[in-house]
Amino acid sequence: MHYIITEKGTSAKRIATILSDGKAKKKKVGKIDAYEFDGKVVIGLSGHIFRMDFPPAYNDWSKTDPQTLIDAEIVTVALKKDLVSALRKSAKDADFVTIATDYDREGELIGVEAIDIVKKVNSSLPIDRMRYSAITEKDIKDSFAARSEVDYNLAASAEARERIDLMWGAALTRFISITANRLGDDFFSVGRVQSPALALIVDKEKEIKVFVPRKYWELHVKLKTEKGEIFEVTHKTQKFWELEEAETAKARIEAAEAGTVRAVKTKSRVDKPPTPFDTTGFIRVASSIGYTPRRVMYIAESLYLDGYISYHRTDNTTYPKTLDLDALVEIFHASKEFGEYARMLLKKKPLKPTAGKKETKDHPPIHPVSEVAKAKLEKDQWKIYELVVRRFLATLSDAAKWEDTNVEIDMGGEPLDAKGKVLKEPGFLAVYPYQKKEELNIPPLEEGETVTIDELGMVEKATKPPNRISQAGLIKKMDELGLGTKSTRHEIIGKLYDRLYVQGNPGIPTEKGFALIDSLEKYAALITKPEMTGTLEQEMDEISEGKRKKDEVVGDSKEMLRAVFKEMMDNKDEIADSLKDALKDAKIVGTCPECGANLFWATSKRRKRFVGCTNYPTCSFSLPLPPASSGRLVVTGDKCDVHPTMLKLKIIKKGKGKGRPWELGCPYCNFLAWKATKEEDKEDKKDKKGKEGKKDKEDKKSKEK
Repeated sequence: MHYIITEKGTSAKRIATILSDGKAKKKKVGKIDAYEFDGKVVIGLSGHIFRMDFPPAYNDWSKTDPQTLIDAEIVTVALKKDLVSALRKSAKDADFVTIATDYDREGELIGVEAIDIVKKVNSSLPIDRMRYSAITEKDIKDSFAARSEVDYNLAASAEARERIDLMWGAALTRFISITANRLGDDFFSVGRVQSPALALIVDKEKEIKVFVPRKYWELHVKLKTEKGEIFEVTHKTQKFWELEEAETAKARIEAAEAGTVRAVKTKSRVDKPPTPFDTTGFIRVASSIGYTPRRVMYIAESLYLDGYISYHRTDNTTYPKTLDLDALVEIFHASKEFGEYARMLLKKKPLKPTAGKKETKDHPPIHPVSEVAKAKLEKDQWKIYELVVRRFLATLSDAAKWEDTNVEIDMGGEPLDAKGKVLKEPGFLAVYPYQKKEELNIPPLEEGETVTIDELGMVEKATKPPNRISQAGLIKKMDELGLGTKSTRHEIIGKLYDRLYVQGNPGIPTEKGFALIDSLEKYAALITKPEMTGTLEQEMDEISEGKRKKDEVVGDSKEMLRAVFKEMMDNKDEIADSLKDALKDAKIVGTCPECGANLFWATSKRRKRFVGCTNYPTCSFSLPLPPASSGRLVVTGDKCDVHPTMLKLKIIKKGKGKGRPWELGCPYCNFLAWKATKEEDKEDKKDKKGKEGKKDKEDKKSKEK
């Protein structure tokens, strides 16, 4: 029997359907669903079969020196014993095995995990590998016909990453959490990629906090042509840093009876089509239409498994020559949404795609592989699928052509500018609405023409602080610095939110996140810098290329981690004091309305949460809060409009898939609203009791009569 092992149950079913031309029959291998046809059985896994961990002897954090984890044995633990049993059962019946997991590092390692199981049962089993970038009939049948060897170097690079991340994450997390006396749900999570990524957000917030706004003034002018047409102009000095200079310029313009057009310059400009999507570019554009990196990758995964788009984890921005672009456009020729544009492209053969700077051989850029009706997809799936299709069509389109006009005007000796831009040929912008195509219209003007003032004003403004980093911006920055991979960056960002280090998008560090990075940057800076983890990422690439050995790179990482621990041990007391002081501040909710001392949130011995006054017992002011069972509490930093001395709160619900955070808001407002509701309920009960008593009396009188 020829067994084909895929990464997921959904891909197993689809691949079996394709290879059997719909004839595969569902069966069970042990307790796992499989699909049989023509002497072949396709069986799907559930991602990784094993996870790496330390032996049970290291489980007790308080009794284990975190440094010992650097050289501790690492064992593999089965995630699903039913899968292991099914693979062992398959090995007894198999005469050939084909690995058909996703073709990337993680997929290769998952395949090797399966190989290790079947080889222990049947060591002589011949094994090969299917490699595909889309789950379509052509891709799957072609890849099955052209099977090749398993890439053990690629799997080794993934295994090295798992070992290194476990070692770093466990050792650093335990050291920092124990040092700060923060265990249980409030532990400090630290990692070789996670911490430098968080540092980028915190460092940006520090820039914002020390930013001092600077005043400037703008002149806003509307002019009128001889024909009565009105248009806006700007002063050549767009920002006046001195009020006197702005007022002088304004006075000169006001005093002028008319102005003269000194120059009119018109030139053509070309707006090039976008390059094909790699994962980073895909996430960035999806973010602009409202999707977080984690969410968009989840949706893309479902579209890939259903055979609608190509593999969504890729660094490639250049279509391979083997990709039949004409055939891909042809599948949309009858599409309701894209048909008209697709037919137009097909008339322009040969198609000339754009190309980015990155070209890899594992997967092509993200592109559509089949057409699907809008009604067959969920709303979010359609939006992401539409984005992929429109981007693909845009990469095959002509450039957009603009006509830019710059007009120079003299008004009382003051230089004014008018700018216009008109879209002459939309090119790719006709199919790609994710890029702005705003036009600026000004009336036709000629040199020497006279213009007069229609409206003149001066506006005071101030410089703004640097922008916070959005999730998509953080993905791009991590890519540039070599932090993580295309497959892991969105998950790392998700962890920053799960650990309550960051909130909102763009990301704002919580007091917990700020405290951690502030302390590490002062006393263990190596953890927060991207250079060290970037070096390890490069070494892991070299494992996949066969230039380095797994054990050698893991050894290098151990030496780096020892250097980090030396720095931390030298500053252990300072780290402890820094984190403990900062975390006290993280619980400050506002100022007490009765005595002016700080209010803080706390949990009683009975697990009841409340807001209390630091001046207790002199001051007994307190407010109730939802119980600890409702989720983890976060002080947002946003002030209440009604009680400006109070900060708003939010609750992060426990467990995965529990929905959005609960915006609790101002605890004082909540208490007053709750109190008012109680009073209303009390009055309602009183009224109801009164009415019932009155009715009883009336009934009694009625009976007496």
